[in-house]
Amino acid sequence: MYSEEEYLMLSGIQHFAFCRRQWAMIHIEQQWAENYRTTAGELMHKKAHDEGSFEKRGDLLIVRGLRISSRELGLSGQCDVVEFHRDDEGVKLFGYEGKWTPVPVEYKHGAPKEDNADELQLCAQAICLEEMFQIRISDGYLFYGENRRRSHVEFTEDLREAVKKAAGEMHDLFQKGYTPNVKPTKKCRACSLEDLCLPKLQKTVKVRTYIEQGIKERE
Repeated sequence: MYSEEEYLMLSGIQHFAFCRRQWAMIHIEQQWAENYRTTAGELMHKKAHDEGSFEKRGDLLIVRGLRISSRELGLSGQCDVVEFHRDDEGVKLFGYEGKWTPVPVEYKHGAPKEDNADELQLCAQAICLEEMFQIRISDGYLFYGENRRRSHVEFTEDLREAVKKAAGEMHDLFQKGYTPNVKPTKKCRACSLEDLCLPKLQKTVKVRTYIEQGIKERE
């Protein structure tokens, strides 16, 4: 269990899954840079994060900007949207009759990704909600702005274990204050920190090769 002073940003788990070096540069070195993707994504989240906003539609209660945390994961943050569905197997909410089951909904600007970074972030939110409300949450949704559709996500045991593993690695790197090197990939072109990270300079060159290259250049 982590103390509140040790909590890391929950949203960072998506950065970590995308690139450990990117996560460390943002959350350890406190570096940041904007590009079109980050700006557009921020605008979408501002619309979703109307903190403290409640909207009731029959058996559905919509809460925006709900603050969440988990002592087990050592993470804290905000949910874009949490839908509380009336359910006899749910939990009681102050000021509302009946019982309700929380379902997290995360908004993303672009399209579904090839990796599971978004799913990890959503599952981390669910684990926080489970700890806060003492209830099991089976699934949630990712809403993508590019296709304007929801993508259903089941919180399997494998996904839950991946979240816990990532959170543990994040805390380990943060405590060490260590920014890891990574192998440059095509994903680097989509990163707003590419100019700060300089991924091409991370390629290691053997001393012998470096000397041989220098000799050839002088010939």
